[in-house]
Amino acid sequence: MKLGFIKSNFPNERRIPLLPEHIKQFANSIYIESGFGDFLAIPDEDYLKAGCTILSRSEIFASCDSIFSLKIIQPSDYDMIRQNQVIIGWTHPLGSGKEFMETQALPKNLYVLDIDNQEPTMYHQGKAYPTKLIPKNFVYQNSFYAGYAGVLHALLSFGLLPDSDLEVAILGSGNTAQGAFHAISKITSSVQLFYRKTLPQFKQQLDKYSIIINGIEVGDAGTPIMTIEEQAQLKKGTFIIDIAADAGNAIEGNELTTVTDSVYEKNGIYYYTIPNTPTFAYRNISKILSEQFSQYIFKEDISNFIDEVAD
Repeated sequence: MKLGFIKSNFPNERRIPLLPEHIKQFANSIYIESGFGDFLAIPDEDYLKAGCTILSRSEIFASCDSIFSLKIIQPSDYDMIRQNQVIIGWTHPLGSGKEFMETQALPKNLYVLDIDNQEPTMYHQGKAYPTKLIPKNFVYQNSFYAGYAGVLHALLSFGLLPDSDLEVAILGSGNTAQGAFHAISKITSSVQLFYRKTLPQFKQQLDKYSIIINGIEVGDAGTPIMTIEEQAQLKKGTFIIDIAADAGNAIEGNELTTVTDSVYEKNGIYYYTIPNTPTFAYRNISKILSEQFSQYIFKEDISNFIDEVAD
């Protein structure tokens, strides 16, 4: 199949999900948008030497059976999406990508391969088909760097590098929480980790902590990790870093923040909830993504993912 790669126009995204050095023995013909590698100073010529065809963005949409966009395709590109195309990337069909699924995927009969790290799944006509071709946790390093880079960015944005006098709590045990611990444990040893089973212990001493880092995502149908009432028990000046970026859900009522306005204050509590923090370490992450995506997705004939739906 013709697999086209477009530059993600998601705000502040800089990761390059395919590097020329990993383009080997692909079962698909590869088409690259001109300037695809700009953030890593990779010229179009390097992709040409690797056997790719360089096209404009509109030409990619017009000529390719499958479109890879690292982050969800933005409304500015909707008119170029054609019937029956395969859309691949972090599409978040049940979250931030709901509008895309409703306005594009359903009416245009799109096959949407959401490459979620834990549950890579093909979506077609409102139904989900978990894929057996991509293993679970295949890009866990991306989540690790989300916690690692995100915590460092949050602390510097807040203007605080904690010392041993400030108690820190990390909520969660997954890749993101592990990355957060890796970052902050290099600065201070006054860190406690709490898992879902030990959250009651954390909640018995809410006013103890100066920094709370949440690495648990619950979604809009889940029970909050910290309710509004519980947040009211925190001491003034507490800094909540929602590294899971599950705005309004895990930390009830909190709001997404941006790179330019990364921290806000409400009722004496400070909040950081920036999505897409792995992009802060885009030079590290690009190589990891390219290696793993090439092995499990790009080398595979894309039609095989469609066949799983038919089966």
